[in-house]
Amino acid sequence: MCSYKKVVSMSSGIINVLGPLGPRHDEVLTTEALAFVASLHQRFNPERLARLAARSARQDLIDAGQLPGFLPETEGVRSGNWHVSPVPADLQDRRVEITGPVDRKMIINALNSGAKVFMADFEDANSPTWANIVDGQVNLIDAVRRTIRLEQADKVYELGPDPATLMVRPRGWHLVEHHITVDGEPISASLLDFGLYLFHNARYLLDNGSGPYFYLPKLESHLEARLWNDVFVAAKEELDIPVGSIKAPVLIETILAAFEMDEILNELQEHSAGLNAGRWDYIFSVIKKLRNYPDHLLPDRALVTMNVHFMRSYTRLLIRTCHRRGAHAMGGMAAFIPSRRDEEVNARAIAKVREDKELEAFNGHDGTWVAHPDLVPIAMEVFDGALGDHPNQINVQHDDVPVEAADLLNTYVEGGAVTEAGLRLNVNVGIRYLEAWLGGNGAAAIFNLMEDAATAEISRSQIWQWIHHGAVLADERVVTRDLVQAITDEELASIRDELGEETYRAGRWVEARQLFEQVALAEEFEEFLTIPAYHVLEGTE
Repeated sequence: MCSYKKVVSMSSGIINVLGPLGPRHDEVLTTEALAFVASLHQRFNPERLARLAARSARQDLIDAGQLPGFLPETEGVRSGNWHVSPVPADLQDRRVEITGPVDRKMIINALNSGAKVFMADFEDANSPTWANIVDGQVNLIDAVRRTIRLEQADKVYELGPDPATLMVRPRGWHLVEHHITVDGEPISASLLDFGLYLFHNARYLLDNGSGPYFYLPKLESHLEARLWNDVFVAAKEELDIPVGSIKAPVLIETILAAFEMDEILNELQEHSAGLNAGRWDYIFSVIKKLRNYPDHLLPDRALVTMNVHFMRSYTRLLIRTCHRRGAHAMGGMAAFIPSRRDEEVNARAIAKVREDKELEAFNGHDGTWVAHPDLVPIAMEVFDGALGDHPNQINVQHDDVPVEAADLLNTYVEGGAVTEAGLRLNVNVGIRYLEAWLGGNGAAAIFNLMEDAATAEISRSQIWQWIHHGAVLADERVVTRDLVQAITDEELASIRDELGEETYRAGRWVEARQLFEQVALAEEFEEFLTIPAYHVLEGTE
């Protein structure tokens, strides 16, 4: 760990900045900004820890046989006649949203992409190196003020005349930032990412016709949404910004949150900006939460599409819930990315993305996500056709068929199988992604798919699930630790041959393998791979 780089004394405690201060970091880590985020941490970290403990207790109940269901104690919320507060003008039309890390070039290209919204991501698409976190805040300060610019070789990147509306996704409640401590305790990564962005940009955004907008990740209950709402209220009071000016859609990317969508919207009413179907993390959550149930074994990742029963049910419920409450129901990410070098690959990717977006628009989503600027026109064309001159289809009730708890828990996949090819792909992709992540890249193009932490979580959790339930391959071999390790040897040898010895040795493949095996082969399930991965990342800084 680095020696202290900056120390701020407050009347209520001491803030230590342990990471090295790079160019312009002093513009972000001002005494006033640090005092603000520290005050949020001191006030809300005890409840954050209580919510994390509640997650663990809930998992114990699930493991003991108590499957998730709709909460009887909140039936009044689900049956009540209420609506969330309206969103501002620049959030009414969100038909295409692009997402990506807080990298300077990515921010410029995404804001210029023609999408309605850009979600700058400190979470799944970002490797949380100290430089990435603080540089990301510098980049966002410049983006808000429309001064962001980048010169690379003979090319200059700068904002065009009509950039997308900016949203920010802070890291989840389960993560901390070890490079800043408050009274010796690592600060909540969620509160740090949120607090720094809000402190530096809220007033400027509001004065220029927009506002501070945040995507909230990984929530598992309405009480976690209540915690965010309490944070918003406290931050609003301390910074003296208008009531309800903070707006925040929630990613429904855990199976537990799927049973509490009404309740989550209700907790965030004046701050709500709808819900989003975070499909990849949702699949991971289904595996994680039901990990000890052999009858919920999922097949190869490629077979778990949006058309399987539990995925279709969850998106139907999300759309119906949001529209009933006057809120946006956003579609999820298609992982396919285009290729500018291979026309055949490009054509297949575009066809897959178009098919995915047409399904979302037909089902009733008000907009969708893409991860690459080249896909914005495709998604825009689809949603233009569905929405026409309307900014959204919130007023349209597309589905009156009830979604029951059994539908959300029906993980049967017709024709589903666990195959050697699927196992090899999970090993290969998981290790490739972790190697990129350890190198500071949280969004990696692998086999013409955009992989982030969520998709890597699927790869490693499927292997854990297959081993623990003795999944049988088509050739009747049982998936075991020994088989996975043998396949890992072969896949890494293939990667070494592909890259060449010099490039392979310059990478972090040995560490990536060790980390992947730690989270895929352990006896006890690791809740998030990014927690042990962060410790590995820190050891190199």
